[in-house]
Amino acid sequence: MKSQGLRIPRHRPRRAYAHNAPVWLFDLDNTLHDSSKSIFKVIDGKMTEAVAKSLSVNDAEANRLRALYWKRYGATVIGLVRHHGIHAKTFLDLSHDFDPRPLVHSETGLIRKFQRLPGTKILLTNAPETYARTVLQTLGILPFFDMIWSIDHMHLQGKIRPKPSHALMQQIRARLGTTPSKVILVEDTLKNLKAARKTGMRTVHVYHPSTPFSASHRGRNQYVNLRVNSLGQLLTGRRPLRV
Repeated sequence: MKSQGLRIPRHRPRRAYAHNAPVWLFDLDNTLHDSSKSIFKVIDGKMTEAVAKSLSVNDAEANRLRALYWKRYGATVIGLVRHHGIHAKTFLDLSHDFDPRPLVHSETGLIRKFQRLPGTKILLTNAPETYARTVLQTLGILPFFDMIWSIDHMHLQGKIRPKPSHALMQQIRARLGTTPSKVILVEDTLKNLKAARKTGMRTVHVYHPSTPFSASHRGRNQYVNLRVNSLGQLLTGRRPLRV
């Protein structure tokens, strides 16, 4: 299925999904592209800069708060909203205020490989929408996605609920309206895969040795249905997941 554009989920997706068709939820950073090579370094600096500017603190205090809120909530922005009254979108825009296009690195032939994967494709990322859209455009795979579900849209009961929120995963299941086992999360981050598996989704772990958010391990966790070392192994069927 090739999308002619993108629709952001508000109350429900742009159409109901057939129960017998797979729905692929793709993470962005270190899944669709190699963000550890260049982009994460820029984002790391921008995050510190954004916290320091938002709270009028020095870099050392900004990094302390970043680590504290990341550990406690899973996202720095949640702590800033809850404890400092910072506007989430303002902070996210500030922390991603750079042009990622010259920094995007991906495996070769990604467009051709995406053409071979059947089913609906949705981007599910804790990154802001503007950044996510720019990266997809740079990769040349934007037309393959029916929906971008970014952190801008991960609000439940007035609170930000990004991955790996169990409530978010339940919301995704409800909005897609398809058999849970037909929904597949493709991710580099193990804790996000674990949350998805608990809701009945299937999971593909894209193992990236340099990602800062995925622990090195041997073998396969019980909540991982398939582990691949490159996205191409999944897309081209060299390491297929039965759908």
